[in-house]
Amino acid sequence: MKKKIIYFVTLFLLLSVSGGCQKNESENFLLKESGEKESGREVSEPEESMKENLQEKKKIYVQVNGAVKNPGVYELEEGSRIFQAVELAGGITEEADAGALNQAEMLKDGQMIRIPRYGETEEQLSQMEGAGQEDGRVNLNTATEAELMTLPGIGTAKAKSILAWREENGSFLQVEDLMKIEGIKSGVFSKIKDSVKVD
Repeated sequence: MKKKIIYFVTLFLLLSVSGGCQKNESENFLLKESGEKESGREVSEPEESMKENLQEKKKIYVQVNGAVKNPGVYELEEGSRIFQAVELAGGITEEADAGALNQAEMLKDGQMIRIPRYGETEEQLSQMEGAGQEDGRVNLNTATEAELMTLPGIGTAKAKSILAWREENGSFLQVEDLMKIEGIKSGVFSKIKDSVKVD
């Protein structure tokens, strides 16, 4: 009888000890696994923020005119192509000679894109582009009402106000003079300041 009791007590102790070891091992394993996950998270979070920073591209402004539905100045991401600017301008019209322009060309800030019409010669195009807008910006001192209306936020009324101010006060000395005109405040000015110039 004593032998049986000793046997059961010994067996019970062995099972208790081995169960405790397994528990410790499983706890260690869980701790190790969660530690690896945490360390993995610490590595991946900075990588994600770096990717987001890389994705924040600079903005550029280009002027699109010629045979497009909505000529004007448009904001795009740096590295955009001509065809993307044309899409923003509502696409080409039926009279556009789309094959005369490389629409895959990469855009530069301040660039002017003119979509030619069928029958326009290179000489005519160069004359139109040479009308004081070589860099794509509208010259406030020589621009017509139609040219001013290609600027974002400038409709007929504001374009006429700019021309009236120019007649009364003479040439614009700096682009900031636009804010002296009634109806052109800092909000409108911030949209067009990179698309205009004074000579």
